[in-house]
Amino acid sequence: MSLFEPYKNEPYDLYTNETEEKPFKAALEHVKGQLGQDYPLIINGEKVMTETFLDSVNPCSPEQIVGRSSKAQEKHIEVAMDAAWKAYRNWSQWDMESRARCLVKLAAVMRRRKLELASWMTLEAGKNYVEAEADTAEAIDFAEYYAREALKLDGPIHQYDYPGEENSSFLMPIGAGVVIPPWNFPLAILCGMTVGPVVVGNTVIVKPAPSTPIIAQKFMECVQEAGFPPGVINLLTGDDAVLGDALVDHHKTRFINFTGSVNTGMRINERAAKVQAGQKWLKKVYLEMGGKDALIVDESADLDFAASAAAASGYGFQGQKCSAMSRLIILEEVYDDLLERFTDKVAGLKLGPAEDNANVAAVINEKAVEKIEHYLQMGQAEARLVQGGKRADREGYFIEPTIFADVPQGSSIACEEIFGPVVSVMKAKSFDHALDIANATVYGLTGGVISQNRARLEKARREFMVGNLYLNRKITGALVGVQPFGGFYMSGSNAKAGGPDYLRLFMEMKTVSERF
Repeated sequence: MSLFEPYKNEPYDLYTNETEEKPFKAALEHVKGQLGQDYPLIINGEKVMTETFLDSVNPCSPEQIVGRSSKAQEKHIEVAMDAAWKAYRNWSQWDMESRARCLVKLAAVMRRRKLELASWMTLEAGKNYVEAEADTAEAIDFAEYYAREALKLDGPIHQYDYPGEENSSFLMPIGAGVVIPPWNFPLAILCGMTVGPVVVGNTVIVKPAPSTPIIAQKFMECVQEAGFPPGVINLLTGDDAVLGDALVDHHKTRFINFTGSVNTGMRINERAAKVQAGQKWLKKVYLEMGGKDALIVDESADLDFAASAAAASGYGFQGQKCSAMSRLIILEEVYDDLLERFTDKVAGLKLGPAEDNANVAAVINEKAVEKIEHYLQMGQAEARLVQGGKRADREGYFIEPTIFADVPQGSSIACEEIFGPVVSVMKAKSFDHALDIANATVYGLTGGVISQNRARLEKARREFMVGNLYLNRKITGALVGVQPFGGFYMSGSNAKAGGPDYLRLFMEMKTVSERF
């Protein structure tokens, strides 16, 4: 008999009518009554208020302060690291079933608070209703899935017999590590990156992105309610410049689990490779660093379906997903036709505040706006602007959904990650040419093909070099336990979050031989 009921993905609403929207709007009003509060660091289960705070604002209305989170300093790192290692001595000795129950309880707590947690992301991250609830559902999935996968790693590992000896091998946790999640999935990825190492016996210090510290605070409330022992999960909010390098460099850091930009990931990888004074291990580093994702459409495709899939892939959450489609590669036979249909779809997207459930809301902050505007200027020099192309004339960090057509293969907007509502449309002479274009970046995260040609689909399975390939569907929305997520090349270390091999990354094998 299984310890838990069979795993299944958490459902979420698509919010296609006012009846579905009503409960979400009620949750939003409840959350709005809690805005502007001060939040502590969480170290060893204790709340630690600091003298300075990190303001978190609503990207759709930057004058609105969502909350103020305490700013940790280097002295807090030492306290948190000591707490994590002290907790590790006890937590690592808990049996796997007991740790797994904590995750199932955490999932239950988040499920009860689903719309509340989603509403915090609508206000803090600019996620519309479906994006915010899907983020919460994914967090629940990570807790439920890893709870069950952990049980498979418990107990002895099979090896061959040898006369006169008993030989046994087993997996054990590795220690206290650092979790550095991104702002774009501030609950789902934070939760998955945290509970994965934790369920197999490790302890962590979580340093959330400075743009989204309040949802991390809400996650910690759920952690406390779920009954995790003090020190197993510690929260340090604050400035990247103060905390980032210090946590990575620390001689007691056993592993670093990171999702974010390529530049930051490469910096972490380089710094973690250096052995610090007093360090007695090689640090394990797991990186997920983004992509320049492409969807290929050939002449056999249903073009209306392709236009819809491309719009959903390119502009969901303002294109601020590492899996988002930023290149639409179309075979020349249907290039003009599909470009027109795609443009019509994008022109019909509603731009507005996330709390109004707009299709496209604000990007995360002013720094993101400046980066995207830089690429908008480059795009107008490199290609043909057919839709959008500028910052919207309204309060908040709004960028118009943008399409560039006739984009050259080697151009900046075809090669570099923009991380915004900007899509480059490119023409291919043949399917082989389309694959060449798709593979011609330093990234290898997600991609897709829409075609009715079986031979081409099979060719893409072999030759489209991405960690997650989607055929005849949109290229975002990987489900935990269904589509393990992670990429090749500069997209990261292919750790495959939400997959059966993920937890093993945070364990080591010990073999014991006894001769009789």
